[in-house]
Amino acid sequence: MDDRPAGNRGSGWKQDPAGVRKNILAVAMEEFAANGLSGARIDEIAAKTNTSKRMIYYYFDDKEGLYGRVLEEAYRQVRAGEQQLELDHLPPVEALTLLAEFTFEHHSRHPDFIRIVMIENIHRGAYLEQSELIGLLNAGAIQKLEAICRRGREAGLFRDDVAPLELHWHISAMSFFNVSNRATFSGIFGGALFTPEGQQTLRAHLVEMVVNLALKPDRRSRRGEPTGTCPVH
Repeated sequence: MDDRPAGNRGSGWKQDPAGVRKNILAVAMEEFAANGLSGARIDEIAAKTNTSKRMIYYYFDDKEGLYGRVLEEAYRQVRAGEQQLELDHLPPVEALTLLAEFTFEHHSRHPDFIRIVMIENIHRGAYLEQSELIGLLNAGAIQKLEAICRRGREAGLFRDDVAPLELHWHISAMSFFNVSNRATFSGIFGGALFTPEGQQTLRAHLVEMVVNLALKPDRRSRRGEPTGTCPVH
């Protein structure tokens, strides 16, 4: 526990409340990812933050309120990263490639995001359903893919029936499994796919599969060769 005097602990909230909330959310994300909603303890979270248990309740009401905000923050971070890609200014194949690469790399670098989503699935999405923000954030993700697909069709590159939601599913599924099942997969089959070289290969093949799914048959790569419209790497 924090051994600072009670009168000093948590005093920073008046000077930097946004920073205090950010610190609480970062610590709470680690705790919820490690222990789940039922196993996480506010006392443990408070002990690792720059504030007090009282201030955690002040900002987030209770443990479930804090968990809901952590869930929102997890999705906000991944969607903010997508926004920084500025996909609207890229040719469609390049945009789809960059989005698939980003998702694979983001999930690999942020295993706590994967664990939080796994925990929310254990709760059957109950807390996700209570958040209007998460719905808005993830609607934006599909809108980005809709714009990419529209540009691809207009350029004569993408199939007319390519489904943005299905593309999102494929990108998310492979990027998610790469983290969520790493321990069991490597325990059974060895860790070759989780070396830097193995991860680079998986990422490249994810891009190839997703891009070729979107492209018209006559635009698809042959025997692993790029289409010529844009390098797939």
